[in-house]
Amino acid sequence: MKYGYARVSSRIQIKGNSLEDQEAQLRQDGCEEIVCEQFTGTTMHRPKFDELMERIQPGDTIAVTKLDRFARNASDGSALIQQLLDKGVNVHVLNMGLIDDSPIGRVIVNVLLAFAQFERDLIVERTQAGKAIARTRDGFREGRPPIPEARKAAAVRMVLDQQMTYKEAAEAVGISMSTLTRAVRAEKAQRLAQIH
Repeated sequence: MKYGYARVSSRIQIKGNSLEDQEAQLRQDGCEEIVCEQFTGTTMHRPKFDELMERIQPGDTIAVTKLDRFARNASDGSALIQQLLDKGVNVHVLNMGLIDDSPIGRVIVNVLLAFAQFERDLIVERTQAGKAIARTRDGFREGRPPIPEARKAAAVRMVLDQQMTYKEAAEAVGISMSTLTRAVRAEKAQRLAQIH
């Protein structure tokens, strides 16, 4: 059996890395079953991949488009590939070829994984540097943009005037239930304070 494994770390991936692109390449390579999931490369727990690892048998092949689809870092990738090879599973990395359990094969894998990790580390470093620069600018706010007060106030009125349920009001103005609950609580406390 030839399995394909496709992974993205976010819903939006650059051309060539999207789930659709990976799936197309794996199908073209002859994969009979393709397992897809969205998890960052830093996440240890990947349910679908773990399930595939349980099912895969000696003589089977697992294919990925690139080596970094497999692992968080060079040491994890090396250990995983060795685990598969020890189990008698063939590993096919489409942009490299079939990885065999020879000294040269292991060296190539380790070098490529180290470069993949280095590339990830550079991306993280550049992101952090960009944020550090942005923090020096006026008006910088990290995280999600704030919810306009008018939208929150409208939802609070709908709930307090008993025109809508919390769920309906939150959906109507496009805010979360927790945000609305906090806003209603704050409004009730404010009204109570004005009475006293």
